[in-house]
Amino acid sequence: MVTHSFNRPSTIAALDIGSSKVCCVIAKIGRDKRINIAGYGYNASKGIKNGIITDINQATISVGNAVDAAEQMANERINRVIVNVSGDKIRSIIKGSTVSLNKNRPVNDSDIAKVIDKGTHKINTEGCELIHCLHTNYRMDGGEEIKDPRNIYGENLSVDILLGLIPDILYRNITTVVNNANLEIAGKAFSAYASGLACLVDDERELGATIIDMGGGTTSITCFRHGFPFYFSSIPVGGNNVTNDIAYGLTTSFSHAERLKTLHGCAFLSTQDNEETINVYPVGEEDDSNIKQIPRADLIHIITPRIEETFEMVNRKLQEAGLEDISNHRVVLTGGASQLSGVREIASMVLDKQVRLGRPKNILNLPDILHGPSFSTCIGMLLFAINYTERKPGKIINKPNTLQGNKINKIFSWLKQNF
Repeated sequence: MVTHSFNRPSTIAALDIGSSKVCCVIAKIGRDKRINIAGYGYNASKGIKNGIITDINQATISVGNAVDAAEQMANERINRVIVNVSGDKIRSIIKGSTVSLNKNRPVNDSDIAKVIDKGTHKINTEGCELIHCLHTNYRMDGGEEIKDPRNIYGENLSVDILLGLIPDILYRNITTVVNNANLEIAGKAFSAYASGLACLVDDERELGATIIDMGGGTTSITCFRHGFPFYFSSIPVGGNNVTNDIAYGLTTSFSHAERLKTLHGCAFLSTQDNEETINVYPVGEEDDSNIKQIPRADLIHIITPRIEETFEMVNRKLQEAGLEDISNHRVVLTGGASQLSGVREIASMVLDKQVRLGRPKNILNLPDILHGPSFSTCIGMLLFAINYTERKPGKIINKPNTLQGNKINKIFSWLKQNF
């Protein structure tokens, strides 16, 4: 019924290919599914921008260096990895499935298997790679969502199948990089979904929460409810955009702009920021004789609009999906860019939600360095691997949207008749 790519091996490895860093974590899995970190490695990523591979060779080197470091620490070679998928082209579709029930008995396991099998029998990916195929929540006779329909009487049982998709060509570049590093993809997960598994507590996943993973090149979004994800999305903006704004705004190098962001950056202006000064090295000038001093407020005035814009773009995504008004939904921020001071306050104002900062918490005895928000995705992929519950579709077809195709055919037919 449930297909496992890993068959619960004693060793698993997660590979987070990000726009700012590439990270690999190797873990040993006990019989009780306890995860023990054996090794990890990470380095600055090259050849990756906004979650998309832009240089195969550079990206392969970045992956190879991270994996080598993790292997040396773990004293073990790996050849299969769970890999993250990000970028601004990810999307999700809800596919419904309904079966008739025997009214003389309550719902049982065979009914549940039947409705899921029907929903996953044939999946049209429309020119995309299928990353996720998850059954989410059930409905009896078209009523409210329920988590477990067993032992309930009804006439019809419905289930929602959540499909997570990314364009074929983008995923092909990821597989090329991984294969060039002499690795095989054993599983794949959207970045924010994995981060949600690492950062959200059970009550948040059950009552409803949106995880926003703020990476270097992209900000990824996953919404959870009743214990399941039900929406995936992403925007092409991340922490690197803030660094670029600082570099251009203060005419300094990108490396110095990153340092200014890390040491003095904030998304929220306070009265004392006008009085505090910071040192800025003009681009090409690295000696103290040419140093500039500016109020810290000038730096914050550059950062704040970009952070506000980021959450406005997230809010538009949620609005388009009809999710912005879910009153009990809280927001959890994670990812490297979420560590910027003041980000939580801006998110709370723009999204009008209760917001907290999240870091990996669902694995015991994590090394201190892996407790940071930057490692949420990589740690979450380990949890994804040992709790894998996705269904393999019976058949995948790859056709363009028929409704769109019909519209195009009608336009061509009209042009032919009239011109």
